[in-house]
This record gives sequence, structure tokens and C-alpha cells, in this order.
Amino acid sequence: MSPRSALVSVQNLTRVFDVSKPWLNRVIERLPKRYLTAVSDVSFDIPARTTYALVGESGSGKSTIGKMVVGLLRPSEGHVTIDGVDLATETDPAVIDRIRTDIQMIFQDPFASLNPRWKVRDIITEPVAARGGDVTGLAEKLLTQVGLAPEDAGKYPHQFSGGQRQRLCVARALASEPKLIVCDEPTSALDVSVQAQVLNLMSDLKEEHGLTYLFISHDLTVVRHMADRIGVLYLGRLVEEATPDDLFTKPAHPYTAMLIDAAPKLDAFGREVTPPEGEIPDPIDPPKGCAFHPRCPLAIDRCKAERPKLEPFGAGRVACHRAGEIALESAA
Repeated sequence: MSPRSALVSVQNLTRVFDVSKPWLNRVIERLPKRYLTAVSDVSFDIPARTTYALVGESGSGKSTIGKMVVGLLRPSEGHVTIDGVDLATETDPAVIDRIRTDIQMIFQDPFASLNPRWKVRDIITEPVAARGGDVTGLAEKLLTQVGLAPEDAGKYPHQFSGGQRQRLCVARALASEPKLIVCDEPTSALDVSVQAQVLNLMSDLKEEHGLTYLFISHDLTVVRHMADRIGVLYLGRLVEEATPDDLFTKPAHPYTAMLIDAAPKLDAFGREVTPPEGEIPDPIDPPKGCAFHPRCPLAIDRCKAERPKLEPFGAGRVACHRAGEIALESAA
């Protein structure tokens, strides 16, 4: 596999959840089954040694995609292939074990993702010990790499701050020498100054270990400096994909432009930030046509009737009937 070939390929990924009331309630109240489409027909590739970021408001499907990529959820439709292997359909135990070793995940809450009854040494070495590997000195080595002291291996998680705990999670993720790490809002529970430290650490480790990241976040200012490519999600669908420079200087989708306008800016002291207008529609009963049209200031009749397809646009992709007009206005 060449250095820039796709390590991860997500094709037409869909996940539907049954959110119906219990059977007896439905019979008594004469209610139909209800389904929530959390992710709908999402496709993207992540080349090896790069960072792909997924951004969007809460409920847009970011974490659901992350869980399907690592195998915690099975897709309702579509495929996720990692290094050419689809874990949902692969039957060879040796291949499945190899690919699972190549995947790790860093969760949002560093307080909930560490076993409070285990010492740090056991937490970090668990991925290797579970496969019978040699863990002698491993915890001490990884603690040093993430900026902690080797003697911290004998402590418990409650003896660390939030930022230090997230460093422990990074060390645990590195233990099995993975190729892919899925980062599900890894800094959202941390103070801003601590966020910067953890993000810088992750960038350094990416270069040192040749890692590939799927970085999930609602914070555009974070992904701008972390990602090689950004996908914007709205109500379970990918509405735009571009490089950070293109996305922030000439967004092609009005939802992307709205998110950027609402993001904190260093030069915005004293200015009033316009919050995103409206709310995300009910995902159980989404609007017809473009799901964003009830909130879109540029919506036309076509937007209300016809769902736009995600199509190539410049160096990226966009799902918007008026993308060309938006680009011309931005240029002007």
C-alpha cells in the first residue's frame, strides 16, 4: 500500500435505529414503528498518515460513524473497509484480529473511559497483554512519550487531572501500535489551554508513529489546525468536504458558512457573534428535499422538493443546489 493510498474507505454508510415504543404500547395506542436514520449514505476515504475530520452540530451522526468505523456498531447499509478488510463481513479470525489490532479509539470523557480500579500500568498494557504480548517496560515507555513520568505507572486514574487522563488514553491507544485512531471529541471536556497541549501531542505522535486519524469534533477551530481534509455533516448526511483552507476561505454550503460565522474568532473581541439560526429538525421525520432548507437563508423551491446529491465541486464535494452561486458571491 502506497503512503497516500486509502487506509480507510467508507462507502454509502447508513445506520438506522428502531426507536419504537414497546410492542404492547404500540398495540394499545395503535402506533406504528418509528425509525431514526442517524447516518445516511455517507462516503469518504482517509489516506494513510493523514487526518480526516468530521464536524457538525450535536445529533449530526459524527459519533455514530466513528463507532461503525471501529466496529462497535454494525452498518444498516454500506461498508467500512480498513486496509482492504470489511470487519462486518470478514470471516477469517486471523484477519479480523490483525485489523482490530490496527484500530484504537480515544473517547470524549477521560474520566469515564479509564477503569478506576486498575493501576495505570494495567490500563495502558491491556491491549497488548490480552494478546499475550510482552509488556515489560511498555507502560513506562509510553508514559514518557505522552509527557508523563514513568513512575506514574503505579498510580490510579483518580490521581490525575483531566488533561493527564486524556494523555493516559492516548498512551493506551498507542500500546498496540495501531495504524488508525478514531478520536471522538477527545478535547471537548478539557480547558482550552489543556486542549492545545493534547492536540499538539497528538500531532507530534502522528508524525512520529505514522498514524492515521479520524477526528470527530464540533469545534471548527480545532479541526482547522488538525485536519488534512474536513467533512461537514448535517442530519446524518455529508453536505460538504474540502481542505481546511478551502472550507474556511470559500465555504460552498450555507450550513458550513453558518458554522464558521458562529465559531469563536481571535479578532472578534467586542463583536457580537451571530448564533446558528433555527434548530436541527426531527431526525425521525426530516424535511423533504434538502434537510437544511428550513434554516437556509438561500433556500428556493427546488431545495424544498429535491434532495441535492453530494457532487464534486472544485477540489472538494458539496451537496447544495446553489453551491455555484455561493462560490461566486464569496469570490466577489
